Amino acid sequence: MKAMKWVPRVLILLLLLLLLPLYVTSSHQNTDQKTVSSEFHVTKRVQTNDHDAKVFYKHTWPRMKFGWKIIVGSIIGFLGSSFGTVGGVGGGGIFVPMLTLIVGFDAKSATAISKCMITGGAAATVFYNLKQRHPTLDMPVIDYDLALLFQPMLMLGISVGVAFNVIFPDWLITALLIVVFIGLSINAFLKGVQTWKKETILKKEARQNVRLNDTAGTSNDADDPQTEEMVNESHINTNQTRKKVSVIENICWKELGILVSVWILILALQIGKNYTANCSALYWVLNLLQVPVTVGTTFYEAVLLYKGKRVIASKGDEHTRLHVGKLMVYCTCGLVAGIIGGLLGLGGGFILGPLFIGLGIPPQVSSATSTFAMTFSASMSVVEYYLLKRFPVPYALYFVAVATAAALVGQHLVRKVIAILGRTSLIIFILALTVFVSGISLGGVGIANLIKRIEKKENMDFGDLCSYRVRS
Repeated sequence: MKAMKWVPRVLILLLLLLLLPLYVTSSHQNTDQKTVSSEFHVTKRVQTNDHDAKVFYKHTWPRMKFGWKIIVGSIIGFLGSSFGTVGGVGGGGIFVPMLTLIVGFDAKSATAISKCMITGGAAATVFYNLKQRHPTLDMPVIDYDLALLFQPMLMLGISVGVAFNVIFPDWLITALLIVVFIGLSINAFLKGVQTWKKETILKKEARQNVRLNDTAGTSNDADDPQTEEMVNESHINTNQTRKKVSVIENICWKELGILVSVWILILALQIGKNYTANCSALYWVLNLLQVPVTVGTTFYEAVLLYKGKRVIASKGDEHTRLHVGKLMVYCTCGLVAGIIGGLLGLGGGFILGPLFIGLGIPPQVSSATSTFAMTFSASMSVVEYYLLKRFPVPYALYFVAVATAAALVGQHLVRKVIAILGRTSLIIFILALTVFVSGISLGGVGIANLIKRIEKKENMDFGDLCSYRVRS
């Protein structure tokens, strides 16, 4: 009955989201008529020689006009954000193709708006998860120690990956994207099947315990829907139903403060780097300053985990110290996840989500923690893109509203379904589906772009980081 109360609210919210472009269109109509082109906002592009063609690119910003493109884009964005935030991957692999193929943005502007949508959905999900507890342990559903171990290396890896994105040719990036995404989706799907089987065994054991505790005359009540719901609730929501705490008590303020400080420092270095000449002395100094900030923070957390002063409690290993080898592997995984995310133009959630699942982290905690970590990296990109004027603000605000609403609705509905079915493996299957669809869609767009470039006989060699410029 509680779930039914959400139906009219959701319908009203969707209606408001679909009508919002009407207001934005009317308010910007006079401004659009004064532009040189009524259809596109195009950045100037120098075409004096082949070098300029490789160095500069043009933005294509379609006019915000209510129509089928906005409607279809809103629906796909809503579904992508719902599934992406539930799986802990954000949904960027769905947003970028939608913004390019349907709405009509160029690839780089679509990536910028996608980051805005990821940030909106992730922030809404984090706000929702701040009220939640671990499914079986007495702790928040967000594992702050896990985030503190991975997030700094993730941000460092993203900076390295962005540089590789400039150097690597499009054909190589497309091939890596398809291979990585298909591999991650298959691995997540197999993990979901494994978790589903474990849940089936646990549910059978729970039913048997119920039958043993019942009297002979009521032994058949174990098959009753009410008994089934009791089994599911006991399997999924042990501590959540037993203890409720406020949002203030559910936040680890020290760890959060460290993560925010790292975010501010890295953002300041990135912004400063954008105002320096590529490969200049100051450029490399600002780049290298990221290393002590990120590595130092991760090393601080790793030492505490090694000494046993802190633990990755979400795994249930309350008294287990992590040895040096495992800590090195974890830190390397965080760095590699960031490099892959930066290289492919995606948030680290696509890598961290499956990685956490593979480490044995419960699906709810994996989704919440990867989304929490992804919020920092995605928001940092949004600030940079805004300062470089890489996206139209009205479009970004509209799609951020869509992604935010979708994240809240998705989190609420999925938790209700999990509570009814007693299957946390649904989160893993949603993760696998989102990664697979993202890989196929992004791979398809990449292959289509490669075919066009081959037909135009454009250069597809490795790029030069020091000569790369973007004119906004």
